[in-house]
Amino acid sequence: MLRIEKFFRLRENHTTFRRELLGGLTTFMTMAYIVIVNPAILSNSNGAGMDFSAVMGATCLASAFATLVMAFAARYPIALAPGMGLNAFFSFEICAAMGVPWQVALGMVFISGLVFTILTLVRVREMILEAIPESLKLATAAGIGLFIAFIGLEHAGVVDIQHETLVKIGDLHRPATLLALGGLALTCVLLARKVRGAIIIGILASGAVALATGMIHFGGVTGIPHVGKIFAKLDIRGALHLEFIAPMVVLLFFDMFDTIGTLIGVSSQAGFLRQGKLPRATRALLSDSVGTMSGAVLGTSTVTSYIESAAGVAEGARTGLANIVTALLFVAAFFFAPVAAMFGSGVEVSRTIEVAGQLEQYTTSLYPVTASALIVVGFLMMANVGKIKWRDMTEGIPAFLTIILMPLTFSISHGLAIGFISYPLLKAFSGQARKVHWLVYVLAGLFVLRYIFLAV
Repeated sequence: MLRIEKFFRLRENHTTFRRELLGGLTTFMTMAYIVIVNPAILSNSNGAGMDFSAVMGATCLASAFATLVMAFAARYPIALAPGMGLNAFFSFEICAAMGVPWQVALGMVFISGLVFTILTLVRVREMILEAIPESLKLATAAGIGLFIAFIGLEHAGVVDIQHETLVKIGDLHRPATLLALGGLALTCVLLARKVRGAIIIGILASGAVALATGMIHFGGVTGIPHVGKIFAKLDIRGALHLEFIAPMVVLLFFDMFDTIGTLIGVSSQAGFLRQGKLPRATRALLSDSVGTMSGAVLGTSTVTSYIESAAGVAEGARTGLANIVTALLFVAAFFFAPVAAMFGSGVEVSRTIEVAGQLEQYTTSLYPVTASALIVVGFLMMANVGKIKWRDMTEGIPAFLTIILMPLTFSISHGLAIGFISYPLLKAFSGQARKVHWLVYVLAGLFVLRYIFLAV
């Protein structure tokens, strides 16, 4: 006990064992939804189509490992797990839209983590982060939020397909849709009342109702997931193609944005910053990049620092000891794979589409238990949109295009690309060319070349 107290410097950080334990538990409760939601996204039949149980196991192990690395290397109470938005980009864009096998996509994730590690060690990351306009950083988070919320609304059956108008309101009388809306209402009320773990409580409550009404079926409580199906299946050589550079750059940037934003946000709240700088920042960033590489080996999308760690800090967590608690809880969750699989399973429904005046019926799946989590996470990611300088057209228009095109093109990378192309153009034609970092011009040029020479 004394060695632990000395290593984590509990007295120096004005904390206690009890505060660290409570903080670690609180952080886990606020981000435990990822254990169910991440495999639900990566196993979606319209996405990467990976094995749910295996991804669930990889999610738990990758989260636990990365969180422990942060605990011992940087000694900060900042937990890590596969990032929301990054998993959607992996599943629905890289795998589904681009037709990339998930093995190759995991190779892309590994390479992006490796590049992040190199940039951190040679301290180039600071230049990149300073070069990216603040408005585009904020717009990227907001756009991903809308994208995730759109997927959640589709999974709930609230949004449906319409041939003429592309989308329409779904059948709100379907039991699965009503359950999803009920789960959303409960989660929102809990959030409004500032209840810790609101999202996971909403998932568990919806799952209980779905189980009681026969929408999903009991498959047991404990069991070890078959992680061998995806462990070490990444294809790094297959990822080394010119056409994959753009999505790997997107993976790298998203991870950098998420990590830096989380580190700054949580550190400011906890009082870790010293004259505006974070001690042991390099170690914290390396924890993130190493987590991403290990996650790719285990079989999951990009691992990143979680802003939900702020909940644990609010409960008194100040050291990596809290992370050890959070990591152990992720390990414990590993042994409850049947519960996660049950709550993440789809509910088959019949849909009707009018095509050229003819009604066509088809069967698809809704995900009423996890849909509310996606919608709420989308809302939370929109929080900083008010910080964008909307009255400055050279800032507001690129931000708007970035935000709106992500959900409407069902593509995070297209939204980001148009934002990077329009930003320097508007600045240049408004006489503010020198205010734009040269790296932004380079990125804009690369995105333009992508649209000229590569298939959209």
